[in-house]
Amino acid sequence: MGFFNKIKEGLSKTRKAMATTLGSVFSGFSNLDDEFYDELEESLILADLGVETAGKAVAALRKRAKENRLKEPEEARQALKDILVEMLTVGDTALNLGTKPSVILVIGVNGVGKTTTIGKLAKQLTGQEKKVLLCAGDTFRAAAADQLEIWAGRAGADIVRQHEGADPAAVVYDGIQAAKARGADVILCDTAGRLHNKANLMNELNKISRIIQRELPEADKEVLLVLDATTGQNGLIQAKEFKEIAGVTAIALTKLDGTAKGGIVIAVADALQIPVKFIGVGEKADDLMPFDARDFVNALL
Repeated sequence: MGFFNKIKEGLSKTRKAMATTLGSVFSGFSNLDDEFYDELEESLILADLGVETAGKAVAALRKRAKENRLKEPEEARQALKDILVEMLTVGDTALNLGTKPSVILVIGVNGVGKTTTIGKLAKQLTGQEKKVLLCAGDTFRAAAADQLEIWAGRAGADIVRQHEGADPAAVVYDGIQAAKARGADVILCDTAGRLHNKANLMNELNKISRIIQRELPEADKEVLLVLDATTGQNGLIQAKEFKEIAGVTAIALTKLDGTAKGGIVIAVADALQIPVKFIGVGEKADDLMPFDARDFVNALL
């Protein structure tokens, strides 16, 4: 299956839902009047773009329609596609892994698919001939390190882990020393998704970041926030909190194949101004796909 077709299939629930609502807007109006724009905005909100992002998209479309003298709903559809692509284009969508080693710190609440995302990423990176080391920094969840070990085996990656309840920053420190000794290209660090409160989580992530900065001051570092697309606007609230806590540089949206509200991708990119770098559209390793704004919007509409 081709790259675009895979995204299209993964977004089928969202596309069907949008075809029902947006389709009736574009086919049900003969000109671009206020009622057309109101209906369009409502449809975008239903697709989980959120009130703010949907309003911004429709305001941009009104402006462009006026400037370019658009009259037909089909012309407006093409212009809307361009506007959504622009809203999604907020930075480089490629991972910044120019140093040896580079570090990817993976964060997010429990249950979003964080460990699975790390495993899929590890498999992709080893497939690119990179030497990968996984660091089991989520020491609070009993099965997290075991799960990561299974993925390390599948990916052909090394893993550093300690006992349950160990200090996560100490595990990361050990991982960095092992990566240096073994000549690893990329260190992928799992982290806890839930501690007793936000302050504890913030302290834990800050501690890990300080260790990385101290031990690898020159290394390229990504802070990859994993969000579950099926949680919709709740995911956006989580993302805002993590941006505040951890200096997020990249986003991976998982489980897009399981939701009819894939518009959350646009809401997240627009609200946070952080690039979406991966989308998850299935269970297999290659179903975690590098993000392309134009392909995404074309598959959506």
